[in-house]
Parts: sequence; C-alpha cells; structure tokens
Amino acid sequence: MRTETLRDFRVPVTEPAAPYAVSTGLPAEAPVYGEYPAYYEDAAQAVVPPQPGYAPQPPAAPAPPVPHHDPRQDPRQDPRHEEHPHGRPQGLPHPGAHADAHADSEPVPATPQGPEEDDLDGYTPTFRDLPVIGRSPLGGPGDTVQVQYVPQDTAGPGPLYVVGDVHGYLDELVTELRAQGLIDAENRWSAGNARLWFLGDFTDRGPDGIGVIDLVMRLSAEAAAAGGYCKALMGNHELLLIGAKRFGDTPVVSGAGTATFQAAWLLNGGQRTDMERLQDVHIQWMSRLDAAVLEEGHLLLHSDTTAYLDYGDSIEDVNDTIHELLNRGDVDITWDLFRKFTKRFAFRDEETGPQAVRELLDTYGGSRVVHGHSPIPYLLGEVGTEDGDESRGPEAVDGPHVYADGLAIAMDGGVTMAGKLLVVRLPLSD
Repeated sequence: MRTETLRDFRVPVTEPAAPYAVSTGLPAEAPVYGEYPAYYEDAAQAVVPPQPGYAPQPPAAPAPPVPHHDPRQDPRQDPRHEEHPHGRPQGLPHPGAHADAHADSEPVPATPQGPEEDDLDGYTPTFRDLPVIGRSPLGGPGDTVQVQYVPQDTAGPGPLYVVGDVHGYLDELVTELRAQGLIDAENRWSAGNARLWFLGDFTDRGPDGIGVIDLVMRLSAEAAAAGGYCKALMGNHELLLIGAKRFGDTPVVSGAGTATFQAAWLLNGGQRTDMERLQDVHIQWMSRLDAAVLEEGHLLLHSDTTAYLDYGDSIEDVNDTIHELLNRGDVDITWDLFRKFTKRFAFRDEETGPQAVRELLDTYGGSRVVHGHSPIPYLLGEVGTEDGDESRGPEAVDGPHVYADGLAIAMDGGVTMAGKLLVVRLPLSD
C-alpha cells in the first residue's frame, strides 16, 4: 500500500537482452580450491582449463538459501593469496610507479608470449586462488525499493565515509556499517545526511557478492530519501563479472596470449551462486558506476594505478569514456578495460610512488588519493618475499595505510585474507 511518505526508487531496464544471451560455460559444481590454479602453476605450459557445461537459471528465480558459514571459520585463514606480487616470470619488472605490474584479477593466458610482450601488458599467470565458501542469506534481489522518506533539517553535507573492497563478505560489511552508525539493527540507513562511498569490488571470493550489491543498491535509495547518499565506484571485479556474464568463454587475445572472461572469473574467486542470482538490474547498475570522483580534496579511485590517465584529462572525461567503451558490448574493449583496472602498486615505490600520485592529483585535482584494490599487507611487504617464501601471514590490519609521502590512503584491509573490512570516516586525523 502506497502512502505519501513512501517513494519508489526504480532502476530502469533499458539495455537490450542480446548482450546477456551468451552461454557462460559455468561448471555444474562450485570450483574446488586448488583445482583451477593447477592449470596455471607452470607458466610455460599455461592453458585455459576446460569449462564444463552449465545451464543458467532464469534471472527472476533466486537461488535457494544456503546455510550460512561462519566467515571466521573458513579456509581463508590460510595466508596464501593469489595476488602474489612476486610470483612473476623472470624478466618482469618489480612493481613500481608506472610499471603497475601485477593484477588483483589477472587475465589468464593460454598461449604465453615472450618476455617483451609480457612486459608490455605487465601480467603473469595467477598461481593460486582463494577457496570458495558459503554465502550469507542476508539481502535479496529486486529492482524496486520502497523507503520511508524522512526530511532532514540539517544544513550542508554530512560526514564523509569510504568503504574498502568487500569481495562478497556481507556479514563483515554489515558489522562495520553498524559500528559506524551508518545502518541500524535492521540494516536500514540510519545516518541521515551522511555520505558513503564504496571503492568497488563487491563480488568474488567471498560468500555473497550479490547480497552485497543488493544491500548497497537499497542503501543508495534510503540514503537519498534521508538527505544523504550512498554511492559506489567501479572496480576491476565489477568489470570481470560483467565480462563473464556477457561474453562467457568467448576468446580474447591479450598481450600474454589467448584468454576468456569465464576462465579469469573462475580463477579469481567467481562464485557460481553469484552468477545464478545475477540479474540484468545488477549488470546495469554496475555498468553505470563511475571510475573516479573528487570529494572534499580526496580523489577516490578503485585501483592504485595511473591507467586512469589513459581515459581523459578530467574526471568527467574518464567516467564518460569508460561508460561509452563498456556500453559498446565488445569483448576485446571490455577486456582491455579490465586489464588496465587490474594494474596495481603504482604508488608503493618510495622513490617513484609519490610522483605517480602527484601526476593523478595534478590532472584530476585533490590533495590525496584514496584507493582500494591492493591489500594493505602487500603494500607493507608483509606477505611473501622475493624468493617466494610465504611462511608468514599478514599482520593485523586495524586501519587505512597512509603512504607515498602522505599522498595516498589504501583502504583494502585484506578481508579475503583474514584481514579487516575497512569503513573509515574522512578526513583522517593523522
């Protein structure tokens, strides 16, 4: 029953159905930890794993509830992580300012080329993946949200918050949002005119990526009704999921060989339950996310890379260009977007990192870059060594990492590696 105090926030479905009528080639059973990475452990003989047949469920029929698993009891306590910054073939440069050498979700080569071509793209095969775990039943799909409109008398914008990479860990996200007073016990927006930005990477690896997207979409409507806002940036895993849905196992030719979105998605933690529950409304929402935004002197990005400079000299140009390219529905163009968004570590080198940040700030404005994508333990050098020793796990992450002469703030606390999902108010008090 509709009253004057209720508003509908409907996401129009306008894109044609054709781009989504592609066989995904998903396996009938969820991938087993270690099964797919075994195909890539020898870079000299890397091949795309065979993809069993898969019949996708009708978009309108959500998957049945799956018993909830305690995320703190799952195998991700294992300190190993597929984003191993040092697991690269000889000849690749060490991660640095403009090398952006390693990818959070790396395109998977089937026919590797020589070192020179690898250097051009800066990619290596992903050596291992994180385990697939159960999903939380929290949240639900839908393209219409009814919210209670609560007029706000507060003048001016409210406090500004940012959220690091969630990667399907819905329960951890809810816990942190409640701790900051942004949602109530029923997971409804309770922060009035506060402003909340998610830095991307909502899905893959964790148990309930679609539940995370549904929550963020609903909070966006509720925050707007309360005089604030909840918005999100596009991460490389959004591009990966879009590509896996639209193009499936269609081959693409990269600088490192032939690959597919399907294989890359599975290798980088793609969850079969997420694909089954993925609807057109989710694809359209992700496709419309901006890649960069400037908020109170903070340049918000997903990836710690200078690749954004390839798309324009202003934030508006970058966002418009990326939207236009993504909407072409071309597999090679989409792969190139994904490839560039996976680059990382541009700001980590003590000598060249600050200059890389300044290049972005001089072009797009702001006094600090705030990003996700690269887990803080990797930026601190706490995971893995040059000789491949992974005997020690990450130290506890209890907050953002400020580095590059104070010009960059890293927000990925490493929730996929038993770290912390960060929800932080800006500016920092340091």
